[in-house]
Amino acid sequence: MDAPQTPPIDAASLILMRERVSGDPEYLIVQRGSGLVFAAGAYVFPGGRVDPEDRARAGRDLPDIDPVDAAARIATIRETAEETGIDVEASPADLIPFARWLPVHEEVIRRFDTRFYLACIDRDVVPVADGEESSQAFWATARDVLDRCARGDGRAIFPTRRLLERLARFGSFEEARTEAERLPPRIISPWVEQRDGERWLCIPDDAGYPVTSEALATAFRY
Repeated sequence: MDAPQTPPIDAASLILMRERVSGDPEYLIVQRGSGLVFAAGAYVFPGGRVDPEDRARAGRDLPDIDPVDAAARIATIRETAEETGIDVEASPADLIPFARWLPVHEEVIRRFDTRFYLACIDRDVVPVADGEESSQAFWATARDVLDRCARGDGRAIFPTRRLLERLARFGSFEEARTEAERLPPRIISPWVEQRDGERWLCIPDDAGYPVTSEALATAFRY
């Protein structure tokens, strides 16, 4: 019998959008530090694990919200400030739940139950990487980040790629918020299936993601 998996680690990430006068909206992206254990060097949305302090504050500040959800909301704002220097200036209660990913495949050793929240910022602020958890922090359209990965100028973990492909379809914050309301987040747990002798990593085809599979050989940290 296979050994049971360790419990997942609660985590949270912020999908912070800024709209432009013309062109697609941009998102706050960080490149993870090269010395980190998980997804070193990858492009991701700012975020990280939920700390005990986040849980304690959730009980005080957000008593009407599910405690796990509340702690994740607080964590994502805290982590964004730590990794990029940007104070979102949004109430945790106002963040919009957008996605939730939890790997269950037996090959995944370090598992994160990650909640993604959507927010918009209307200030022209320059992100600054902290030099440890993040080596770069910048604004870019979803398509720009995907193009960087396609050129080999960087890479993104499987959930981030799928989220970028989804976000690339939105021309405004209102469009993204409307879809989040239409498709409330459910847990996305990729699975592996055989296709013509090749292993593919797959997700549900009815959860709002335009790309729902990738060859396992090319998938990065699922």
